[in-house]
Amino acid sequence: MPITVAPPKDLAERLLSGRTARQWQRIGTRRRSGVAVPLFSVSSESSCGIGEIPDIRLLVDWCRNTGISIIQLLPINDMGFNFRPYDAQSIFALDPMHLALPQLKRVEAQKWAAEIQAVREKFPTSRSRVDYRIKGTKLELLWRIFSETVTRIPAELAAYANANAFWIEDYALFRAIKEQQGERDWQEWPRELKERQTAALEAFAASNSRALLFQKWLQWQLFEQFRSAKAYAGSYRVLLIGDLPFLASRDSADVWAHQDYFKLDLASGAPPDLLYSQGQRWGMPPYNWPNIAAHGYDYVIEKLRYAENFYDAYRIDHVVGMFRLWTIPMTEPETTAGLNGVFDPADEKEWEAHGRQLLDVMIDNTDMLACAEDLGTIPPSTFRVLDEYGIPGIDVQRWARHWGKTYDFKAASDYRPVALATLATHDMSSLLGWWEIEAGTVDKGLFERACRNHGIDFDDVAPLLFNLGETRHNRLRWSQVDLTEESFLQIIGKTEKEAWGVVDLFRGSIRERDQFLKFLGCPPGTALANPHLFMKKALARVNATSCIFTSLLLQDWLAVDTLFDFDPWEARINFPGTVNDRNWTLAIPMPLEDIVEMPVNNVIQEILKQDGRIATP
Repeated sequence: MPITVAPPKDLAERLLSGRTARQWQRIGTRRRSGVAVPLFSVSSESSCGIGEIPDIRLLVDWCRNTGISIIQLLPINDMGFNFRPYDAQSIFALDPMHLALPQLKRVEAQKWAAEIQAVREKFPTSRSRVDYRIKGTKLELLWRIFSETVTRIPAELAAYANANAFWIEDYALFRAIKEQQGERDWQEWPRELKERQTAALEAFAASNSRALLFQKWLQWQLFEQFRSAKAYAGSYRVLLIGDLPFLASRDSADVWAHQDYFKLDLASGAPPDLLYSQGQRWGMPPYNWPNIAAHGYDYVIEKLRYAENFYDAYRIDHVVGMFRLWTIPMTEPETTAGLNGVFDPADEKEWEAHGRQLLDVMIDNTDMLACAEDLGTIPPSTFRVLDEYGIPGIDVQRWARHWGKTYDFKAASDYRPVALATLATHDMSSLLGWWEIEAGTVDKGLFERACRNHGIDFDDVAPLLFNLGETRHNRLRWSQVDLTEESFLQIIGKTEKEAWGVVDLFRGSIRERDQFLKFLGCPPGTALANPHLFMKKALARVNATSCIFTSLLLQDWLAVDTLFDFDPWEARINFPGTVNDRNWTLAIPMPLEDIVEMPVNNVIQEILKQDGRIATP
């Protein structure tokens, strides 16, 4: 019989009596395990070129066969033609490339079967990378279907548009104008359209009514397919967690429609840190919170209310940005990245109250449970508020260590109870990729900067410390894994006090592999001799943590099976700080129908039984 282990009684009582009690009451406080996956990475035998909304049903079937009870999706918002999920053209609208053409509502699918099959054959899903040309091809066919099918506005579509009037009118205008303007940024449109002059918008709408209706029709179809998928997941008590990007793209319907809600003279980013000496400049405009507050936070509330149609919980991306956000003047040259910026609010004393206010608005206006991406440099007040409110953060196994002390990996019981444990996020390498390339190594740029900061000549010491010929992906591998700290200090010619930053990098990496194998309970050499046993141990360990939830990348779940073979480094969703054709294109070249029946499912089920996360029938 499957077993279910409840969280400690005091934790359950705390969650059910705290700030998010209503949300926890709705989904329950039992321990769960989940899978994190972008919809574009998976597909079914009937998919046309990319994962489609109804394919979520097959993910649910896979969950039923494994005992997993959470599906965490990356953003499915309309990305336009830039294909960056966290820089979408709408925080509301979904991307029409994820529509299943044979399942369009009020459409005679058989009439279009041959054309749909032609698209399917042109864009097979047996590839390891997404071909985003599928979107343009699908939209062309969708327009033909719409043109021949929709002769008058269906009552259901009219009701849908009326219920979502806050955003859909502006979105439809934005997409129609953008298409007419050759996909140019709205800030480059004719002045009367850019400035949203009433007469100009009314004239455009009048002469392009079919184009606007088409955009609404697409969103209605997406709404119907997604709502059906959610109902299917709910019938098997599988939770869907959505990912709501914290920031809106500068070139988005949101920013164009509510220009006073954003500080267009500023760009969002991150301050300088150990990895980015000049900080980061993302480009999205910061929110003008006073203006949003003056309108009763309608933008925030409406965003959550729409997402509630599809999800049981949601991930707040970059949650620290709700407390304080790094902002850079647009007049700053791109070459300075995030170097010359300031926090907003500027006064650190305001950060906690600012974050509380925004979280209060969100909690009070949705039944979805908030989960927080709280990785990186986070002020203590953020962690304190999240814990007090009962909002799960994220604990990453490879980073959960006793930093600055023993550097050992934390015991399973030392993880935060109100958190989601994982092996990796979409911005990280898979576990096997980390082990092969990163574990036991040092980032070259980081080590160079640390040497420079402490007056050490990197070019002199590097050949004595590292096997430079084995440097891969900018990772320096130590030449002696048994190098003592005393010998290390002699090589760099400094004392611990004089070079604490470099010493910290040494201590954190020199024995990292041995420490991780000890943490897993594996003998030396296990990962090379038996990578699938290594994966099984890592999966078991992360699911044994005290975190109430776990959510692991699909590629990490499947890596425990010898039938799923892949390059562990390339099986990565995003390489942060880079622009290349590998980002946001990862696809698993195996249909979900096969994954549902894989032998690995029994292994996963045994792990979840053992660790008390199995979903009960």
